[in-house]
Amino acid sequence: MTDSGCYLLGCSEAEQARLDSQSAVLAPVTQAQLDRLGIKPGERVIDLGCGPGYVLSLLAERVGPGGSVIGLERDARFASLARRYVAERALSQVEVIEGDAFDTGQPRASFDGAHMRLVLVNVPDPQRIVREMASLVRPGGWVASFEADLLSLNCDPPSAEWIRLLDAYKAYSDAQGIDLCIGRRTHSLFRAAGVTDIHVEAVAYVSSARNPGRLILLDFVNNVREKMIEQGFIGRAELESDVAAVERHLSDPDVLVTSHLFYQLSGRVPR
Repeated sequence: MTDSGCYLLGCSEAEQARLDSQSAVLAPVTQAQLDRLGIKPGERVIDLGCGPGYVLSLLAERVGPGGSVIGLERDARFASLARRYVAERALSQVEVIEGDAFDTGQPRASFDGAHMRLVLVNVPDPQRIVREMASLVRPGGWVASFEADLLSLNCDPPSAEWIRLLDAYKAYSDAQGIDLCIGRRTHSLFRAAGVTDIHVEAVAYVSSARNPGRLILLDFVNNVREKMIEQGFIGRAELESDVAAVERHLSDPDVLVTSHLFYQLSGRVPR
């Protein structure tokens, strides 16, 4: 599948709830990444695939009232949620627009910086988005991405049901043209788009206590369960049995869950 409208996890209420929990976990590392960029008051920046808008307030804080932030979101429901998020925080310098990150329609070289978080791991043909993103930034401006890589997602002690669900989810994602290990490749994608001064850091989370991130594999599977079943990647009875077994397994506080490896990238558009 090469349809640019394919966002792997959809835009349901369940996905919104997952994004709510994820945003709280990722807020500290996102703030640290933005701080390292040295964003200046008055800058004009864009957040591609802004979803319900969680990063917009962080960007607005850094550009200040004299700057401007565009949040670009393809899904109308998420765009509406982002506008509400902006309005509730009285972020007058932020505008949310509906648009496709593959073809934003924004003027070339019109932004001081561009940001994107966990977009490439959910879409086919990620190189197109990276090229579009880089083209929006003026010479000397910055780009920043935050992407996941399935490399480290596991639980210990191991669970056969976890492995079956993960394998089925990976196979389904592959069939949609999605690279769940895109994080490790972002540096090469941005380099191919002409970005220089590339800096990459990585972070992962471990949990032995019950928290939302601990259930991330089940969230992913449940978001696309009907499509996985319809397309033959797993049977309904097997999926339901495996989900219940993994829930029981993760209820044991002695089970350690390691998250995705998250790659944080920053770079510059050459002058």
